[in-house]
Amino acid sequence: MQVADYVLQRLREWGVEHVFAYPGDGINGLVAAFGRADNVPKFVQSRHEEMSALQAVGYAKFTSRVGVCMATSGPGAIHLLNGLYDAKLDHVPVVAIVGQTARTAQGGSYQQEVDLHALFKDVASEYLVDVTVPEQLPNALDRAIRTAEAERAPTALIIPADVQELDYSPPEHAFKHVPSSPPSHSWHTSVPPQEDIARAAEVLNAGEKVAILVGQGARDAADEVHQVAEALGAGVAKALLGKDVLPDDRSYVTGAIGLLGTRPSYELMRDCDTLLIVGSSFPYSQFLPEFGKARGVQIDADGRLIGMRYPTEVNLVGDAKSTLRAILPALRPKPGWRETVEKNVADWWDALRAQAFEDADPVNPMRIAWELSERLPEDAIVTADSGSAANWYARLVRLCGRMRGSLSGTLATMGAGVPYAIGAKFAHPDRPVIALVGDGAMQMNGLAELITLARYHQEWPDRRCVVCVLHNNDLNQVTWELRAMGGAPKFEESQVLPDVDYAAFARSVGLVGVNVDAPDSLGAAWDQVLSADRPAVLDVRCDPNVPPIPPHASFDQVKNTAEALLKGDPDAWSVVTKGVRTKVQEFLHG
Repeated sequence: MQVADYVLQRLREWGVEHVFAYPGDGINGLVAAFGRADNVPKFVQSRHEEMSALQAVGYAKFTSRVGVCMATSGPGAIHLLNGLYDAKLDHVPVVAIVGQTARTAQGGSYQQEVDLHALFKDVASEYLVDVTVPEQLPNALDRAIRTAEAERAPTALIIPADVQELDYSPPEHAFKHVPSSPPSHSWHTSVPPQEDIARAAEVLNAGEKVAILVGQGARDAADEVHQVAEALGAGVAKALLGKDVLPDDRSYVTGAIGLLGTRPSYELMRDCDTLLIVGSSFPYSQFLPEFGKARGVQIDADGRLIGMRYPTEVNLVGDAKSTLRAILPALRPKPGWRETVEKNVADWWDALRAQAFEDADPVNPMRIAWELSERLPEDAIVTADSGSAANWYARLVRLCGRMRGSLSGTLATMGAGVPYAIGAKFAHPDRPVIALVGDGAMQMNGLAELITLARYHQEWPDRRCVVCVLHNNDLNQVTWELRAMGGAPKFEESQVLPDVDYAAFARSVGLVGVNVDAPDSLGAAWDQVLSADRPAVLDVRCDPNVPPIPPHASFDQVKNTAEALLKGDPDAWSVVTKGVRTKVQEFLHG
């Protein structure tokens, strides 16, 4: 057995079923081992190593298991970085196995020789190791996986090309040899001291208007969050990575918070007198209650991230599920506040529907997300890319029941939507997956990954994987940021995209491709792609001038946008008319 054979054997013992990878001579030994192992775990070939890393992130997000990616030395390792940073910033367990120049050539300016320790020392700061002798395994691989799971972070294992082909020999019961124990997944639960639980309950009971903010750290505590909200008569807002923690069809769930958020979430934070934060490090404190206005309690499993977004009075370091269970018996109900929250939520959904059906040229992008929500299968998984697609996903896509959803939250990298969807399909091949993607992200890397979908879809029991392209020939989010934050008009040289027929490209690689350029065709088009027998691209030509206005646009944002339009923005009149019509609907419904 060679070292490469043992690496795959140990991955199998850990229950790893997929390795998202791209080949290269720096991992030839490992690639050969996949052949000897009958491709178990499965080598999933992307079109680019960055896509492999992002597919591993998507897989890990939708399974809560470690995602594994693999790449060759030099350029392959470099390409992994963006996906690994996405894992680091969103607290996702991913292990990268990376090749390196043979030991005999290291230090000799050899081809593709890169200082991988310098390259990975930040992104894989929790655990990064070179395997230079066979006896380092299995400890090195086990620690990489255990650390990734325990710290919810990326780790990296560097294995030089010649080491991969050495005969494997285990660590001995000897000086300076380090053994390891059999693979096992251990998820700890912890509860803060009882006196801290009592203090938290005291703060929550003292308030009359309680708001709850949940993030992805509350996902396994959805039932407990619901019970706490019921006990306190509270409203619940969701950070973007926590969008699928509670279903959007519950009357007290106000939806997303922040720049991409909803008006009832803004009102919930503006008017509350008590704030409970569960499993979230939501960074935009200007969308939380004014400092000093609300008393605060925070629950988080990571003590490093607690108490740093809002001046919380009681900070509970512990597992969200167990901690909420400990608090529940001491909570007392609050009359009155819940009715206000529920009315705000109902008015908001009415306003969003009216906004989505406003005329646009040719299709209102809000209607794309609205029509999808009307048709989402009960077990669907939704991914979204960064950019304006994230706006409409955050506000209009209603995730209910078993539905899951995610995007690149903290890094907000472009091009994550399609590889996340591919990772989700390998994680749950029996569930439909939908990716909402801007045309900029499709041109960046999404088109190439359609080839990956075409290659693998026949292996999935449910072959539905829909990539919906918001086709507006504009890098739309940056265009709006230029207007609202910098007071600069749209600079067409940087913002306008070449026109591409995305549906035609899909058809050219054997997928379903559907073009939509009229709003009345949209519903039937969604029905078609959601019932297709293979992956599909829904290419919708939509209006770039429908504004993603925040729920509470600041004076500076309005002033900057006005200045940008007055400076000669090529779409000024269209922006003004559509912005006014959109905002009027919000005022009419609440």
